[in-house]
Amino acid sequence: MPDKQFYARFWGVRGSVPVSGPATTIFGGNTPCVEMRCGDRVLMFDSGSGAFAFGQYLLQTRIRQIDVLFTHCHYDHIEGAPFFAPVHEKDWQVRYWSGHLYGKMTTREMMEKYMASPFFPVGPEVFNATTEFNDFKPETRIDFDDGIIIKTAPLNHPDGAVGYRVDFDGYSICYITDIEHTDGPPPQNLCKLVQGADIMIYDASFCDSEFRKYKGWGHSTWQKGMELAEMCNVTQFVAFHHQPGHDDNTLMELEKTIKARNPLAVVAREGMILEPRQLNS
Repeated sequence: MPDKQFYARFWGVRGSVPVSGPATTIFGGNTPCVEMRCGDRVLMFDSGSGAFAFGQYLLQTRIRQIDVLFTHCHYDHIEGAPFFAPVHEKDWQVRYWSGHLYGKMTTREMMEKYMASPFFPVGPEVFNATTEFNDFKPETRIDFDDGIIIKTAPLNHPDGAVGYRVDFDGYSICYITDIEHTDGPPPQNLCKLVQGADIMIYDASFCDSEFRKYKGWGHSTWQKGMELAEMCNVTQFVAFHHQPGHDDNTLMELEKTIKARNPLAVVAREGMILEPRQLNS
């Protein structure tokens, strides 16, 4: 009988730049990297600095194949890619996916331009794994094996970004980060993407009072995220992409606030595992 486990595990939850030190030990300081396990298949969303620890973990498992899906290629979301250990192992298969630059730059070109002199000493040609580079147009549906369905939508972010919804075994997890909300209701395509989801991981870089100072930077607030979750009947809201200046005390206060509004809501922290089944048990 196939393994039907389905969960999201957080290896990096911070945005913009990694931070370290005693003020970030509870929630973590690595930039975005989220593992989703769908039965026997492993997906990785973004390859921020959290990808380093995730890669070291994977080498200790029997897994030898992974799909890496990028929201976009700003540095905080790709800086861990060259240091993701499986790409340096001959017995691994790593498939990359992106759609935010569809028609402008391929996924392969994106990786080659990032890992290029004088900003990086070696290019993707040093990878020993079998690699595959895939491009898709946002709003494309991607059907994987074993009943995994991935739906996509463009997000409002400088240089573009893609939001994802993963449906598996009757449950769903959405990954919506690096999005700037606009005045008025959220766009219909975003509402359609997250409608009725069990879990929605959302860009909560700011609160509403901070947002005015950073308008145009391409990020959102926890208030707008919770409004979207409530409007679209999302079961669990997850605040994600914490800005570097938000230390553990700030995020603990945020968690108290959002739990007062919805007891199931959480603030993402490194090592956290969220399972849709547990919400419905």
